[in-house]
Amino acid sequence: MIVTPQTFRFDTPLPLQSGAVLPAYELVVETYGTLNADRSNAVLVCHALNASHHVAGLHADAAGQPLPRSEGWWHNMIGPGKPVDTDRWFVIGVNNLGSCFGSTGPTHINPATGHPWGADFPVVTVEDWVNAQARLLDAMGIDTLAAVMGGSLGGMQTLSWTLQYPERVRHAVVVASAPNLTAENIAFNEVARRAIVTDPDFHGGHYLAHGTLPRRGLRIARMIGHITYLSDDVMNAKFGRTLKPADLEGGAWGYRYSTTDVEFQIESYLRHQGDKFSEYFDANTYLLITRALDYFDPARAHDGNLSRALARATARFLLVSFTTDWRFSPARSREIVKALLENRRDVSYAEIDAPHGHDAFLLDDPRYHAAVRTYFEQTVAQVTGGRP
Repeated sequence: MIVTPQTFRFDTPLPLQSGAVLPAYELVVETYGTLNADRSNAVLVCHALNASHHVAGLHADAAGQPLPRSEGWWHNMIGPGKPVDTDRWFVIGVNNLGSCFGSTGPTHINPATGHPWGADFPVVTVEDWVNAQARLLDAMGIDTLAAVMGGSLGGMQTLSWTLQYPERVRHAVVVASAPNLTAENIAFNEVARRAIVTDPDFHGGHYLAHGTLPRRGLRIARMIGHITYLSDDVMNAKFGRTLKPADLEGGAWGYRYSTTDVEFQIESYLRHQGDKFSEYFDANTYLLITRALDYFDPARAHDGNLSRALARATARFLLVSFTTDWRFSPARSREIVKALLENRRDVSYAEIDAPHGHDAFLLDDPRYHAAVRTYFEQTVAQVTGGRP
């Protein structure tokens, strides 16, 4: 499945929760499958922190040949014959405002100055993203979604859709997510942000004007994040205390006894992930998106009462969690389930015993995929009467 991104331009300014207003902006989008005649089979997929509009399929080179390693980030979930079957569903992937994958963000030109926005790009929230996505659907002529789905931060957007536009969402699939971040999660985000803003190349967020990139800070931020995405079991099984092969010959016990060298395989792995990330991700985008994660809390306006907050939701829900996900633990999904049941909403819940930690929502677990496939085939399909 070869896919090509599209760009939608919006000339009407977008009011933001912060009180700022974003002037004309662009959203980059990919779609998969075919929208049916009555426009009832659309499924919106919301992305997590470092993902994008490229949800599924492959990109092609100038000759139209598939590019290697260009699969979308949920390629195993979405496509012909997959759990979200694009022979039936018209799937929409959208890159959020503030991102660095094409939609208007800190690396784009601020029309007021003629220079990149940098640190001056306004703060965006989950609710702002959902409002921008709703405008996108208006432009596509789609009034009601068969489903909204997402994992992690994408799950928060999915939940917010059911509260901001309850009349436009029939089903919500929330995977490995939470109704808000715990203090521990906010703490991890803050340490990662401090690594970025204290990088000498950060220059107050205007590093592009200085011809620099805060790669050191981004590397550390990614290393911190990556630790939280994996479970202890997976880390031990994959790396344990194994030394790098070159180190096994050094010293009486195979150690260099160094405070700076990479000696253990887990160190090498984390540095590799950090190096990769620092080459393609924008530092200001990282700051913006982690703040959006921190701010999300629909119960705040209801004295912390999640049940009252979710009373507006009218969609039917599928929630999925994973036993070893300690960043977005099953207990957080069960909070949402409980609040929905207190409002007598229709809820399905699957708690998958998987060893992979938070990253499990991106992997090929047959029980997880079966739960999503069954939900779409037996429940969401009722929206369209089974028609493609």
